Amino acid sequence: MSSEYAKQLGAKLRAIRTQQGLSLHGVEEKSQGRWKAVVVGSYERGDRAVTVQRLAELADFYGVPVQELLPGTTPGGAAEPPPKLVLDLERLATVPAEKAGPLQRYAATIQSQRGDYNGKVLSIRQDDLRTLAVIYDQSPSVLTEQLISWGVLDADARRAVSHEDA
Repeated sequence: MSSEYAKQLGAKLRAIRTQQGLSLHGVEEKSQGRWKAVVVGSYERGDRAVTVQRLAELADFYGVPVQELLPGTTPGGAAEPPPKLVLDLERLATVPAEKAGPLQRYAATIQSQRGDYNGKVLSIRQDDLRTLAVIYDQSPSVLTEQLISWGVLDADARRAVSHEDA
């Protein structure tokens, strides 16, 4: 397997895993140790070749057809996933509560549900942004611009919102 193909295959594996909200250690836990984090990570980096048998087993574990994992295929018209929406929690803490209170409470709820208290950044989903837009009584694109102006979201978030509008 060429190293370029292995890297493309790895990118597909990583995309499927992250779409399912799993970390590498989450894969190991969910599979009860059948899939070791270090092995899956090496597949994703393209450092280790994956056999057809293991690829089929991994596809089964993720609940996706094998062809979804193969490079150069986009079944169902799947395109490149939109950029991640990442909140800068340190910056959010500096925004006055009268502006950012709802967002601060929402982020705290997500952190509590995930048990994720690193306090620096928090990934949110498109659905979270839509929910926040309702709370703020704004469209997702207007809210995105506001969050970018506060320094809470990276400017790449515009692509995620425009991707959704397309």
